[in-house]
Amino acid sequence: MTLELLTIPCLTDNYAYLWRDTGTDTTVAVDVPEAAPLMRVLAERGWQLHHILLTHHHGDHIAGAEALAQATGAKIVGAMADAHRLPSLDHPVRPGEVLQLGTEEVFVMPADGHTIGHVAYHLPGAGLLFSGDSLMSWGCGRLFEGSPAQMHETLTRFAALPRETRICSGHEYTLANGRFALSLEPEHPTLLQRMARCEALRAEGKPTLPVALAEELNTNPFLRGADPALCAALGLPEGTSPLTVFTEARARKDRF
Repeated sequence: MTLELLTIPCLTDNYAYLWRDTGTDTTVAVDVPEAAPLMRVLAERGWQLHHILLTHHHGDHIAGAEALAQATGAKIVGAMADAHRLPSLDHPVRPGEVLQLGTEEVFVMPADGHTIGHVAYHLPGAGLLFSGDSLMSWGCGRLFEGSPAQMHETLTRFAALPRETRICSGHEYTLANGRFALSLEPEHPTLLQRMARCEALRAEGKPTLPVALAEELNTNPFLRGADPALCAALGLPEGTSPLTVFTEARARKDRF
């Protein structure tokens, strides 16, 4: 079994994702900021779309979902808890459910923090996590509805996944997030190396996503709450709890 994954730029800095299970020709979209870019790729590839997975209700993730579903006949999947703010769902899901899409098992994971009712989709067989606006490349989503404790719990849950898991988040925010990380630790060699790699990718017009969870664990300040070096960089006392480190880092990012 082989899974093909495409990262599709939408709007100004959003990403949608298309994946296709080549064994069964099952094709799935994750988040639809606008329909046209996905329709174009589906036509170019000759793929028939079967399912649309939505992570949360914000317009820059769902605005094109109904049009795409109407054009392709794809079924829309999203969180039951968020159904009142999502397009009409063919398959409402709860965190903890496992979907069988083609040969892929898709685990619905809770991802509260950015919004309440946000979910993520984990494909352990393919080593993918579609995290929406919860865990971002080199960052995390702003806390519009949830608390720091809720987002920290979400990120801790993701951090426990296999390190080779590839993170597929909803925006091309990597350079901006990296500038914040470097504002905290401007001489950190691993951060500087990552910034150089990401700047080179963007200069070539290439996405910085997906990104390996291992890289996030090493460089993302919102996953490094137990790292004494980050704690010191934030001016917090040794032994400060990871949640407090996260909360301080998130507050600084909001002001950055």
